Amino acid sequence: MSFPLATEHLCAGYDKHQVVHDVTLTIPAQKTTIIVGANGSGKSTLLHTLARLNPALSGKVLLEGNDLSQLKRRDIAKRMSFLAQSSPLPDAIKVSALVARGRYPWQGLLHQWSHQDEQAVDEALQLTGLTAFKDHPVTALSGGQRQRCWIAMTLAQQTPILLLDEPTTYLDLRYQVDVLTLLQRLTQQHNKTVVMVLHDLNFALHFADRLLFVKAGKVIAQLNDANDCTAELIEETFGVRTHLVTDPRTLKPIVVPHWSANER
Repeated sequence: MSFPLATEHLCAGYDKHQVVHDVTLTIPAQKTTIIVGANGSGKSTLLHTLARLNPALSGKVLLEGNDLSQLKRRDIAKRMSFLAQSSPLPDAIKVSALVARGRYPWQGLLHQWSHQDEQAVDEALQLTGLTAFKDHPVTALSGGQRQRCWIAMTLAQQTPILLLDEPTTYLDLRYQVDVLTLLQRLTQQHNKTVVMVLHDLNFALHFADRLLFVKAGKVIAQLNDANDCTAELIEETFGVRTHLVTDPRTLKPIVVPHWSANER
């Protein structure tokens, strides 16, 4: 079985400080893979290295079987898009103009804006429910709508792989659900491969097709079924005691912390 994204004995970090240690994993195609772990565990560093925002210190990241470090950045950007946790907004930029920036990998020195570019932007706006707001300043939108603008920009890039670093940060419950449902729909109906870092473990258990548990820079568990998650694994990963109950509607686990330190 081939995988669009994989690592082999990957070690990564910043300068000479190693954060990610000997990680070997595969990312399944057209699925949602969610990386979870405690603060400082290395999950965002791992994601950034998959996107080649951080260089590997040793080992490899493989994009469709090719060593990521040997590929041109423009070629990578045609296969894989990345959404950071937060990005500065240009002053007074309109929604359509921000989304259009996703077309940069396809723009050469002599390439003029084309019907294909326009169509890609229109499709991204439609998928994210932003068509009616395309002429609005991004700064005039709600937090959830702004986040959908950034996602629309990555969709306009028209890559089969999307990497997202905590895409629901600073959003209220409604918009968290909206964004995660949108990303799930992209894998199920539009053949996208999504990899994201997520803080909320219950959302991760609900939306993930594959779960990667990260602790101290190592992937300590890879689960293809949320029901394989255990209280012991959560305690090992996050250092907190929990118990799991079953959602009667989805039959997936819900994590409930032990609120009292004396509870056993």
